[in-house]
Amino acid sequence: MPDRIEKIIELNAPVERVWKAITDHREFGDWFRVQLDGPFVPGENSTGHITYPGYEHVRWQATVKRMEEPELFSFTWHPYAIDPDVDYSGEPPTLVEFRLEPTPSGSRLTVTESGFDKVPPHRREEAFRMNDGGWTEQMKNIKEYVDR
Repeated sequence: MPDRIEKIIELNAPVERVWKAITDHREFGDWFRVQLDGPFVPGENSTGHITYPGYEHVRWQATVKRMEEPELFSFTWHPYAIDPDVDYSGEPPTLVEFRLEPTPSGSRLTVTESGFDKVPPHRREEAFRMNDGGWTEQMKNIKEYVDR
Protein backbone atom coordinates (compact mmCIF):
# COMPACT_ATOMS: atom_id res chain seq x y z
CA MET A 1 0.00 0.00 0.00
CA PRO A 2 1.31 3.50 -0.81
CA ASP A 3 2.55 5.75 2.00
CA ARG A 4 1.41 8.97 0.36
CA ILE A 5 -1.35 10.64 -1.58
CA GLU A 6 -0.38 13.28 -4.12
CA LYS A 7 -2.76 15.46 -6.11
CA ILE A 8 -1.71 18.12 -8.61
CA ILE A 9 -3.95 20.72 -10.19
CA GLU A 10 -3.40 23.66 -12.53
CA LEU A 11 -5.30 26.75 -11.40
CA ASN A 12 -6.20 29.85 -13.41
CA ALA A 13 -5.30 32.11 -10.51
CA PRO A 14 -2.00 33.67 -9.48
CA VAL A 15 0.04 32.10 -6.69
CA GLU A 16 -0.80 35.01 -4.37
CA ARG A 17 -4.54 34.34 -4.75
CA VAL A 18 -4.18 30.60 -4.14
CA TRP A 19 -1.87 31.24 -1.16
CA LYS A 20 -4.60 33.32 0.48
CA ALA A 21 -7.21 30.64 -0.26
CA ILE A 22 -5.15 27.95 1.50
CA THR A 23 -3.75 29.97 4.42
CA ASP A 24 -6.50 32.41 5.42
CA HIS A 25 -8.61 30.36 7.83
CA ARG A 26 -11.88 31.88 6.64
CA GLU A 27 -11.14 31.25 2.95
CA PHE A 28 -9.78 27.77 3.69
CA GLY A 29 -13.00 27.05 5.56
CA ASP A 30 -15.14 28.18 2.63
CA TRP A 31 -13.73 25.72 0.08
CA PHE A 32 -12.60 22.94 2.46
CA ARG A 33 -15.95 23.00 4.29
CA VAL A 34 -14.73 23.55 7.82
CA GLN A 35 -15.44 26.30 10.34
CA LEU A 36 -12.13 27.09 12.02
CA ASP A 37 -11.86 28.72 15.43
CA GLY A 38 -9.03 31.05 14.41
CA PRO A 39 -6.12 31.80 12.06
CA PHE A 40 -3.43 29.31 11.10
CA VAL A 41 -0.25 29.91 13.13
CA PRO A 42 2.91 27.82 12.70
CA GLY A 43 3.57 25.65 15.74
CA GLU A 44 0.01 25.98 17.03
CA ASN A 45 -3.05 23.77 16.93
CA SER A 46 -5.91 24.60 14.60
CA THR A 47 -9.39 23.58 15.75
CA GLY A 48 -12.92 23.80 14.44
CA HIS A 49 -15.77 21.73 13.03
CA ILE A 50 -16.26 20.10 9.65
CA THR A 51 -19.28 21.55 7.81
CA TYR A 52 -19.38 18.97 4.98
CA PRO A 53 -22.83 17.29 4.97
CA GLY A 54 -22.76 14.03 6.89
CA TYR A 55 -19.55 14.92 8.74
CA GLU A 56 -20.79 17.82 10.88
CA HIS A 57 -20.04 15.76 14.02
CA VAL A 58 -16.31 15.69 13.19
CA ARG A 59 -13.97 18.10 14.96
CA TRP A 60 -11.17 19.63 12.92
CA GLN A 61 -7.85 19.24 14.71
CA ALA A 62 -4.53 19.91 13.03
CA THR A 63 -1.12 21.25 14.01
CA VAL A 64 0.25 23.91 11.68
CA LYS A 65 3.86 23.12 10.80
CA ARG A 66 5.08 25.57 8.17
CA MET A 67 3.86 28.70 6.38
CA GLU A 68 6.51 29.79 3.89
CA GLU A 69 4.74 32.37 1.75
CA PRO A 70 3.97 31.86 -1.08
CA GLU A 71 5.34 28.35 -1.61
CA LEU A 72 4.57 25.97 1.27
CA PHE A 73 1.84 25.50 3.85
CA SER A 74 1.78 22.32 5.94
CA PHE A 75 0.02 20.75 8.88
CA THR A 76 -0.31 17.39 10.58
CA TRP A 77 -3.56 15.67 11.47
CA HIS A 78 -5.07 12.28 12.10
CA PRO A 79 -6.45 10.98 8.78
CA TYR A 80 -10.09 9.99 8.59
CA ALA A 81 -10.52 10.47 12.34
CA ILE A 82 -14.31 10.58 12.21
CA ASP A 83 -15.49 8.34 15.07
CA PRO A 84 -16.42 10.60 18.02
CA ASP A 85 -15.97 7.65 20.41
CA VAL A 86 -12.32 7.03 19.44
CA ASP A 87 -9.33 8.92 20.87
CA TYR A 88 -6.91 9.27 17.94
CA SER A 89 -4.36 11.35 19.89
CA GLY A 90 -2.09 8.34 20.50
CA GLU A 91 -1.70 7.67 16.78
CA PRO A 92 1.08 9.23 14.70
CA PRO A 93 -0.41 11.93 12.45
CA THR A 94 0.07 12.28 8.72
CA LEU A 95 1.70 15.36 7.15
CA VAL A 96 -0.29 17.44 4.66
CA GLU A 97 1.70 19.79 2.42
CA PHE A 98 0.37 22.39 0.00
CA ARG A 99 3.07 23.45 -2.49
CA LEU A 100 2.54 26.30 -4.92
CA GLU A 101 4.45 27.28 -8.02
CA PRO A 102 3.68 29.82 -10.73
CA THR A 103 2.76 28.71 -14.24
CA PRO A 104 2.22 30.77 -17.41
CA SER A 105 -1.56 30.58 -16.91
CA GLY A 106 -1.67 30.92 -13.11
CA SER A 107 -0.35 28.39 -10.63
CA ARG A 108 0.18 24.72 -9.92
CA LEU A 109 -0.96 23.36 -6.57
CA THR A 110 0.45 20.07 -5.32
CA VAL A 111 -1.12 18.55 -2.23
CA THR A 112 0.71 15.67 -0.61
CA GLU A 113 -0.38 13.70 2.45
CA SER A 114 2.30 11.35 3.73
CA GLY A 115 2.85 9.04 6.68
CA PHE A 116 0.14 6.45 6.09
CA ASP A 117 2.67 3.71 6.87
CA LYS A 118 2.46 4.85 10.52
CA VAL A 119 -1.34 4.74 10.72
CA PRO A 120 -2.42 1.71 12.78
CA PRO A 121 -2.89 -1.30 10.48
CA HIS A 122 -6.60 -1.73 11.33
CA ARG A 123 -7.30 1.85 10.06
CA ARG A 124 -4.65 2.32 7.38
CA GLU A 125 -6.43 1.11 4.26
CA GLU A 126 -9.72 2.88 4.96
CA ALA A 127 -7.97 6.12 6.03
CA PHE A 128 -5.91 6.09 2.83
CA ARG A 129 -8.90 5.32 0.59
CA MET A 130 -11.14 7.93 2.18
CA ASN A 131 -8.49 10.66 2.19
CA ASP A 132 -7.50 9.87 -1.40
CA GLY A 133 -11.10 10.45 -2.44
CA GLY A 134 -11.35 13.46 -0.14
CA TRP A 135 -8.33 15.16 -1.69
CA THR A 136 -9.73 14.54 -5.18
CA GLU A 137 -12.88 16.37 -4.09
CA GLN A 138 -10.93 19.17 -2.35
CA MET A 139 -8.90 19.84 -5.50
CA LYS A 140 -12.17 20.42 -7.36
CA ASN A 141 -13.38 22.64 -4.53
CA ILE A 142 -10.32 24.90 -4.52
CA LYS A 143 -10.36 25.16 -8.32
CA GLU A 144 -13.97 26.32 -8.25
CA TYR A 145 -13.19 28.69 -5.38
CA VAL A 146 -10.17 30.48 -6.88
CA ASP A 147 -11.51 30.44 -10.44
CA ARG A 148 -14.53 32.55 -9.42
